[in-house]
Amino acid sequence: MQLIIGNQNYSSWSMRPWVLMRQLGIRFEEQKLRFDFNAGSAFRQAVAKVSPAGQVPVLVDGSFSIWDSLAIAEYLHDKLPSAGVWPADRLHRARARSVSAEMHSGFGALRSHCPMNIEAHLSEVGARLWAEHAALRANVQRVQALWADALAHSGGPFLFGQFCAADAMFAPVCMRLKTYALPISSGPLAYVQQVSEAPGVAAWIADALAERDFLDFEEPYRQGR
Repeated sequence: MQLIIGNQNYSSWSMRPWVLMRQLGIRFEEQKLRFDFNAGSAFRQAVAKVSPAGQVPVLVDGSFSIWDSLAIAEYLHDKLPSAGVWPADRLHRARARSVSAEMHSGFGALRSHCPMNIEAHLSEVGARLWAEHAALRANVQRVQALWADALAHSGGPFLFGQFCAADAMFAPVCMRLKTYALPISSGPLAYVQQVSEAPGVAAWIADALAERDFLDFEEPYRQGR
């Protein structure tokens, strides 16, 4: 299988299936495309060959393509049911899918105001955004409540015991909370650290830091590094 992704420092949706597969030991080849959303760019042309949606990530298995992070997780579960993509327990599996779908379709304020930028340390930006945007504060409050409920029922260390697709879905949220130093309580902070230290996530972070690629349209809050 081949996983097509964008810049690892910025691409939160690419991060999700990459860290899931890496953490679970699912073998894949990586193709990284530098973000360039202009019409006719190399990025646009390459993605168009495998996905009508024109976005990353895309999982290519032989001649078959799957796009969208959540769809990729479901495909991996169907293809490799014993890999641990979703929890083995039926109720935990249903809840893991619920919280993953909530992440997939919600938390718009957090995503729009705090785009993922693993390399950066933007505590001053985060403090300003926190003061200005009630929707951002509400998103972070919901994240904390969701994590607390899952961890209380599973006993940790990850949301449903072992690392699964739900943790992969929230890995970019952990990166955002760190980058912007958004205020969270000790329990969620410990979970952020746990996710950050998971081998698959740590590998992604290392690759992101090694890119050293500044894209000004991804960083409207500063002129360079």
